Amino acid sequence: MAEIKVPELAESITEGTIAQWVKKVGDHVEKGEFIVELETDKVNAEIISEEAGVLTQILAEEGDTVLVGQVIAVVEAGEGAAPAPAEEAPKAEATPVAAAPTPAPAATPVVEETSNERVVASPAARKLAREKGIDLASISPVDPQGRVRVQDVAAHGTAPVAAPAAPVVSTNGPIVFTPAAESDRVTIEKMSRRRQTIAKRLLEVKQSTAMLTTFNEIDMTNIMALRKRKQEEFVKANDIKLGFMSFFTKAVVAALKKYPYVNAQIVGDEIHLNNFFDIGIAVSTEEGLVVPVVRDANSKNFAEIEKDIAELAKKARDKKLGLNDMAGGSFTITNGGVFGSLMSTPIMNGTQAGILGMHSIVNRPVAVNGEVEIRPMMYVALSYDHRIIDGKDSVGFLKTVKELIENPEDLLLNS
Repeated sequence: MAEIKVPELAESITEGTIAQWVKKVGDHVEKGEFIVELETDKVNAEIISEEAGVLTQILAEEGDTVLVGQVIAVVEAGEGAAPAPAEEAPKAEATPVAAAPTPAPAATPVVEETSNERVVASPAARKLAREKGIDLASISPVDPQGRVRVQDVAAHGTAPVAAPAAPVVSTNGPIVFTPAAESDRVTIEKMSRRRQTIAKRLLEVKQSTAMLTTFNEIDMTNIMALRKRKQEEFVKANDIKLGFMSFFTKAVVAALKKYPYVNAQIVGDEIHLNNFFDIGIAVSTEEGLVVPVVRDANSKNFAEIEKDIAELAKKARDKKLGLNDMAGGSFTITNGGVFGSLMSTPIMNGTQAGILGMHSIVNRPVAVNGEVEIRPMMYVALSYDHRIIDGKDSVGFLKTVKELIENPEDLLLNS
């Protein structure tokens, strides 16, 4: 017999949520086969079976919170499918009987399975309900999807059901209404572990830094012309398209070298100036924004940066990012322009001192050599920690990025 335990993923991760069971009770599993997906506050991890055999027990349901080291399943040696123990018919207790043609009824009431079978419930919940003689249909589950869990069965009948909250009407102010349960007017959706972590960390950044944002605009004419002129040649040579992100990454690295405090962080009462250039690239996924890191961007060419970004973005959307893919970035770039954002104030990532926000490219009238021309323009924003970075450096940093993007050939000399 082999116990499947929640593995240690990182020192800071102590628990996770069961996201999906790939195997079910009775399925045969091979050694090293992926059987359950665990969602943590940082990454999704695939837990494998260390032994071949039959999955005989699942001890944690999808959506349950589990701790590192906790046993969540059992695999036993065997080849065929094992019957699901939760569906066995209840057995009556042994009772002395008189000399009569029929046996006496069991002392404990038996729940009719016909009604229970229509209720969605975990195997453990069904077993406990049978033991307690409780009809599953009479239980009000906490799960918004209506799945009855063992906790619901255990709590059944021990506490009164709270009445729905009613609107509170005040003669001195507006009506306040607090919904108590899901209805046709309100849909309740539990926050995923990832979304809870994102919310917590963004709030921490807002509360623990002196964040300011400065803006500028970039004329994208030259970089768009260069991409158009070199795209076919670049694709043939590198098997990947030349995008804007590699240009902005190279421009950011050059600007960080010029303004090193933008590439720093506060640790206690010290300022740590980073002598490396690991640039985080924000990627949108179904679970929220994640920021994988392009390592040593200063030593990579355009093709290497584009390939790194494409690979990290694919891993993010496939939920394959590892902890090492997101740890240790020194500065972040986020591109709200892909969703149509014209201007925003991005929030810094973790303990970093700055983040660059890119936005939509929009044709606008601008003054060029005393004449008005229509040019493709992009607003850019630098959010920064004013505890480390003065206004002069923040404006200078953003101005450097602007000048390098508007004159992309200079990137070869400055990045």
